[in-house]
Amino acid sequence: MMRVIVLFLPLLLLCAGTATLADAFRVTTEPQTVYPGDPFLIRITELSSAHHPVASFAGRKFMFVTCGDDCAIAVCAADLALKPGKYRIMVTAGKRKRRATITVRRHEPAVARITLPPDKVTLSPDDMQRVEREENLLKAIWIEHAEKMWDGSFLLPLQNEVSTQFGVKRVINNKTVSFHRGIDIRGKEGEGVRASNSGRVVLAEELYFGGNTLVISHGMGIFTVYMHLDSFGTNKGKDVSKGEIIAFVGSTGRSTGPHLHFGVKVQDASVNPVTFMELKL
Repeated sequence: MMRVIVLFLPLLLLCAGTATLADAFRVTTEPQTVYPGDPFLIRITELSSAHHPVASFAGRKFMFVTCGDDCAIAVCAADLALKPGKYRIMVTAGKRKRRATITVRRHEPAVARITLPPDKVTLSPDDMQRVEREENLLKAIWIEHAEKMWDGSFLLPLQNEVSTQFGVKRVINNKTVSFHRGIDIRGKEGEGVRASNSGRVVLAEELYFGGNTLVISHGMGIFTVYMHLDSFGTNKGKDVSKGEIIAFVGSTGRSTGPHLHFGVKVQDASVNPVTFMELKL
């Protein structure tokens, strides 16, 4: 009886080892260190195509898209409100789990002091209700998930100078109001604004703060936002291609002159558009 056990034990170990190798996969983050508001990629390699991985990070779940044979990536973001430190990422694929980490570095925001007419800062009860309705409308958009529609890396919609960077602490009429959750790009009235990437228009309407605002869903929880537009070049529900003119520069909403406010959302997290353009997708 002992001889039978000795003969079959190596075979059992070999089978167990083969199953482990077949289900194994590697997880890396690119880059490994970010600032609040920066995007990053979670990359999986050596993963069977039969699995559907999911990543969990800072209370959000991110889905993966293929990036070649046995390769998948998820586009993630360190929320602007995240405190400095090392954060754990959990990736689940089938019954297997892997962990990775991302380090968020401390960043001291620049301060911009802005003077606006009182009626642009102190809202009437009716305006407050309108702003609340519009915030709820946008929140509902950020949680929508569609299939991947983007085509390669993203592009800036205007090739002009950036006048206000992402994350700037805005002090309006000597009162701290908010952090700038996009970038302002200089532009001339009526200048064409191009789609940062391919996707579907999910919003094209006039908002209290953003003026004429257009939002494109690129799939997998990624959105680009275009504000203060003079007019639209497309409509809600339309599919657009990367580089296509979708709107025209204006100064609608809470604006002091013609420019484009350009934002990127990964789910409901505001992302630095400049560093998002650097992602190799």
